[in-house]
Amino acid sequence: MSLKIAVFGAGSVGCHLGGSLAACCEVTLVGRPAAMDAVRERGLRLTGGGRPDVRVAPALLRASSGASDVSGADYVLVTVKSGATREAAEAIGPHLGVDTVVVSFQNGLRNPEVLRSALPAGTAVLTGMVPYNVVRTGPAAFHQGTAGAVMVDDVPDAGPLVAALRRAGLEVEPRDDMRRVQYAKLLMNLNNAINALSGLPLRDQLGARAYRRCLALCQEEALAVYRAEGAAPARLGPVPASVTPRLLRLPDAVFRRVAAASLRVDAQARSSMWEDLERGRPTEIDTLQGEIVALAARHGLRAPVNARLVELVREAEAAAPGRARRWSGADLYAELSGAARRG
Repeated sequence: MSLKIAVFGAGSVGCHLGGSLAACCEVTLVGRPAAMDAVRERGLRLTGGGRPDVRVAPALLRASSGASDVSGADYVLVTVKSGATREAAEAIGPHLGVDTVVVSFQNGLRNPEVLRSALPAGTAVLTGMVPYNVVRTGPAAFHQGTAGAVMVDDVPDAGPLVAALRRAGLEVEPRDDMRRVQYAKLLMNLNNAINALSGLPLRDQLGARAYRRCLALCQEEALAVYRAEGAAPARLGPVPASVTPRLLRLPDAVFRRVAAASLRVDAQARSSMWEDLERGRPTEIDTLQGEIVALAARHGLRAPVNARLVELVREAEAAAPGRARRWSGADLYAELSGAARRG
């Protein structure tokens, strides 16, 4: 019998996962009405990731906007923005079976705990992570612009999902250190705000030293906070997290040579925060830079660079969709280094 998968909050990452699984599982996507209308009409088109393009016929998917349609699922993959996690748990909770496993595939550090606290007692909640970038390129089209393996808790409850993801052609890595993976992913995601403010494709933005120096400032603050927290981020790439700020500051030509093997970014890749600003949606800045600021305060520290980025993204959110200021690398670095000096 086919595994039944429901994706709650089916945006870019959710449609990518659900569309990939549709060939071997019964998949229900639950998302915004307009997005689900497009899926019912067109199906899904998935591109990138070094795999052949995939077209998922509408008949292979169930598209819905109602939380009750997660009923009967073996797994519910939660892919809503972090700020909507509690609301999502309250919506799906009454419709979960006693054996349903809920998996958080979300940014930030706290979502699995939020789900556990808001879902019915005893609900199995796992931590997952999609390390790569997925961007919407059309009404029902999604493109994977960077590489990496989907990660999930290495526990028996994850076994059938891991097997299904592999049958779907996705690289999967069960991990016994998902908390450390979350800390590492947060370090990576601190670039989301920088990319969004630049307005550039990720490859162009990361190829420019001035923007990378901005990210180095953010990561140095975060690493100091992690030390105070006693948190050790997992090593997800060829160099330890502690070395990454130095790598980011290398001149462009040297950086390209050193990072070429690990930084596989295609020309269409953009951060999810850029997409949120373009579409006039709230961003996840509070669970990215805002998380670093909050952790710093808990330990009597300050994180002025990350705090300033929170302010700049808030200003961009207040602008009309697509009309936020596009910061040059030099201007953004001057702004953030000034914030660092002021403390």
